[in-house]
Amino acid sequence: MAQHSKDLFDDATMTFGEHLEVLRVHLFKALIGLVFGVIFALFFGTQIIAIIRKPIDDALEYHAQLTGEELNVEDDLETVQETDWWAYFLEQMGFRKPAGDGELPGDEPLEDGDGTGTPVDPAESPDLEPAVELGAPEIEIAVRPGDLLQALHEADPENFPAPADDLPARRIRLIVAAPEFAEFKSVAERSRQAVTLNVQEAFMTYLKVSLIAGLVITSPWVFFQIWQFVAAGLYKNERKFVYIYGTLSLFLFVLGVVFCFFLVFPFVLDFLLGFNRMMKIVPQIRLSEWISFAIILPLMFGLSFQLPLVMKFLQAISIFEVNDYRSKRRLAVLVIATLSMFLTPADPMSMLLMMCPLVVLYELGIVLCRMSGGGNPFGAEPA
Repeated sequence: MAQHSKDLFDDATMTFGEHLEVLRVHLFKALIGLVFGVIFALFFGTQIIAIIRKPIDDALEYHAQLTGEELNVEDDLETVQETDWWAYFLEQMGFRKPAGDGELPGDEPLEDGDGTGTPVDPAESPDLEPAVELGAPEIEIAVRPGDLLQALHEADPENFPAPADDLPARRIRLIVAAPEFAEFKSVAERSRQAVTLNVQEAFMTYLKVSLIAGLVITSPWVFFQIWQFVAAGLYKNERKFVYIYGTLSLFLFVLGVVFCFFLVFPFVLDFLLGFNRMMKIVPQIRLSEWISFAIILPLMFGLSFQLPLVMKFLQAISIFEVNDYRSKRRLAVLVIATLSMFLTPADPMSMLLMMCPLVVLYELGIVLCRMSGGGNPFGAEPA
């Protein structure tokens, strides 16, 4: 009885041209899926860019707080109770407070010009009309009543008498409104945001992010189409190993990207922006450069986290054994440090944040190689 051949393709009848036709069909399906993914991403490009911008926006906000650029004046005094401080200042300047809630002790209703005691609405009195319309841009300040009244007296002695000497020294918080404050806030906010340097940069960045996001969204479909073509030429046991190590590879890649985005970026950005504070330089982050940085660095982390699988592959093709990995730990740490230096920006913080997980993954790779054993995982070659 003739021995059955282990080669599943002995009876295959497809020609090279037919294989190319099948490949063309799968690539066309993958391309159609990619187009739909990009179109979907175009509708949500603003939200996607906002997610990518969040680390740099948070870092610039923190940088602004450390350099004292915030407009609100912070004070360590205890919170002042809600009080009608406008009426309080009017009282100090010779007026009387209108009747109502929040009266200070000893306050009486404001009187009209006849002195008849009829209450006067501050909103209807020309002398009490606010200088700024309600809802104008506002900032919060902390000031001593005596200092404020003294400044008013020096500016207009005829209308503002000199303040009394027994005014409380405790600071109070005031909401000051003026149209100019909107300009000040706008300037401060622009210093905390990414910038563009030419007209088309924002548009091109939007398209770039949408294209990459569309590829990420449709990547399962694209890989599925590629796998449909490749799997037809693999043995059953070979497909089993692809399922196992492919899933592990995807998990490690996503782990590296998430680790970079949520743990590495805050430390790296704070470290780099710290040099701006040290040299008293105002950072202006270009949007397109940040997008490239925010895409490439997580990609490098995702690829570097494939280290255990690379170690397993080298063991499977009999280049290294488990004992080699154990005995060459020091050399491996040196190689990891060198790779981390080239795969990350020129700052020690990002290098260390890549190097430390890779050392842990190196030990995980040793465990993986020891558990799965050596030799060719795809079986012996057919005779």
